[in-house]
Amino acid sequence: MAVTQIESLTGVLPALVSPLHRDGGADEAGIKRLVEHVIAGGVHGVLALGSTGEGASLGERTRWQILKSVIEATAGRVPVICGVAQPHLEAARAEAAAAARLGAQAALVAPPFYYPTDQATVLAFYRRLAAESKIPLLLYNIPQFTKVLTEPSTVAELAREGTIAGIKDSSRDFEYFQNVRVATRDLPRFRMFTGSDTMLLASLVMGGDGTICGAANVAPSWVVRIFDDFKRDDWESARSDQDALIELVMAIRPGVFPAAIKASLHLQGICEPWPAPPTAALDETSVDQLRDRLARWGLLSRPRD
Repeated sequence: MAVTQIESLTGVLPALVSPLHRDGGADEAGIKRLVEHVIAGGVHGVLALGSTGEGASLGERTRWQILKSVIEATAGRVPVICGVAQPHLEAARAEAAAAARLGAQAALVAPPFYYPTDQATVLAFYRRLAAESKIPLLLYNIPQFTKVLTEPSTVAELAREGTIAGIKDSSRDFEYFQNVRVATRDLPRFRMFTGSDTMLLASLVMGGDGTICGAANVAPSWVVRIFDDFKRDDWESARSDQDALIELVMAIRPGVFPAAIKASLHLQGICEPWPAPPTAALDETSVDQLRDRLARWGLLSRPRD
């Protein structure tokens, strides 16, 4: 995928879970079923090894096995972005290089974490990473995980100089999203995705390009139809469909993230329910409640292999 294709990317990209066996090994059959499920739902691309994909909880061998399986399963039908979350520059460089070798079209990169970090360090990190990367970089803003907030002025500076091709904002702070959009609105090639399923419609109204989100694993067509509603100016349907998505998002939040999403996919017959060890699967009471809700919403039809 050329940089120009990233620059025109819009729509819904599931932040894919990483299907695993109980021992933590990659479930390649589950990955294939999941990719077919979301593509059948009309998505416009996929993210592997992001936060929903437990990239920070998986060993290197498992991560690359998962990315390779996702790329093979998509077979060029949609672009694949790879998540990179490392606390230092050397590791981030290695991850971005490996993603490029395996065929990812872009990398979604979190800022360096663990130590308190200032904006000058964030700028230097992305500049040095981009200087060697063979694929475009998108900045991943998720301060509740990294404890690093990339300020809107920093995002805009990196965007204007071409260091980053876009951003996924998972802060759940709509004022932040708006400030970044205002600061980059005159850069039509800069991609801005919300990571907050609950704010998809609002982000589109403010000029966002779509979403990279977890709920699109479970109900990809639900998320896609909000994007389609917006594109055809069907506001009544867009609001109704966003309301339905908010209910789904609330239903798949119990347990240790992303255990409820994996439980949902297990109920749908797509993959096993196991998070990365040592995190426990969703408890039985919560699974029963989830089953009832998914059944009520018509989301328990089993996919074909």
